[in-house]
Amino acid sequence: MGIVNIDDELHDQLRKASVVSCRSINAQAAFWIKIGMLCEMNPSQSFNEIVAHELRAAGVVAQAIKAASA
Repeated sequence: MGIVNIDDELHDQLRKASVVSCRSINAQAAFWIKIGMLCEMNPSQSFNEIVAHELRAAGVVAQAIKAASA
């Protein structure tokens, strides 16, 4: 394992995103790195397609969304 130096502004954005995503700062950075690499390697696919593929590969099955009754 190594240390990655990033500028203060990016670290601040990383910290904020990790709170929203309920991930540690390191887990958020790893997510951004992995998805960014996959996006570069698969430029014809959208972010959503790549994330959906990764979720399926992990065995996640999407549930149908039910509309709330008013």
